Amino acid sequence: MKLPVVALAIALTLGAVAAFIAARWMSVAQTSGIKVVIVEQPIEAGKAIRAEQIKAIDWPGSVVPRDASTRTSSVVGRIARVSMIPGEPVLPGKLAPKTATGGLSSIIQEGKRAITVRVNEVIAVAGFALPGSYVDVLVSGKDADNQPFARTVLSRIKVLAVAQETTTDPDKPKVVDAVTLELTPLESEKLDLARNIGKLSLVLRNEFDTSVINSAGVHLSDIVYTRSTGATISSPAAEAAPAKHTVATPSRQRRGPEEIRGTSRQPVATP
Repeated sequence: MKLPVVALAIALTLGAVAAFIAARWMSVAQTSGIKVVIVEQPIEAGKAIRAEQIKAIDWPGSVVPRDASTRTSSVVGRIARVSMIPGEPVLPGKLAPKTATGGLSSIIQEGKRAITVRVNEVIAVAGFALPGSYVDVLVSGKDADNQPFARTVLSRIKVLAVAQETTTDPDKPKVVDAVTLELTPLESEKLDLARNIGKLSLVLRNEFDTSVINSAGVHLSDIVYTRSTGATISSPAAEAAPAKHTVATPSRQRRGPEEIRGTSRQPVATP
């Protein structure tokens, strides 16, 4: 009879501990007492934040986002440097300086510049280069020898705006004729020179790919293989195939009449 009593006591003890832990967790989660301003409605980059777009809530748990805004009054009217979605906390890094007046200039990172280039449907990767995307910039033209070439001149460049829009729906690509890029002063000079040399193309890349392209570029000879006769072939496989060598058969000199006996051959004097 003692075993069931012991088991019952253990069960009651474990149940009490579990209830205490659950109550403690709920108490911490619900009554932290720290207010954090979060996004209530979508906020667009470069625009002033309105009161109805944010709200202050009791932040659950004891870990609060560092430097998070705690009062809506300190956020209303500030210019958003980046786009924000409902539920995320409003942090200082997402806001432009208090003196910012809004527009494209407010979302440019310090030390960077914005420059707009004209593109077409194909060059702009059919409208998939959206604000916030990263692209490589290629230029194609003719070199000093008047030979066609193409080369990557800028790597991992951020798109600030397409046409005059700093935000677009990722699920609805938009074909535009102008894209604004965020560049350093040196990159701006390279881009300005490149667009005067030839045509520009944008190559969309993975946003998490931070590699830098340092390509020597390609020339006409890299895609067209030329024979010594000057004729061209379009297939690299044909160029790599072993050449068929023709063995020349020496011609037999004409001699006079011959007399053949067995395996010997003897000339016969002509009368």
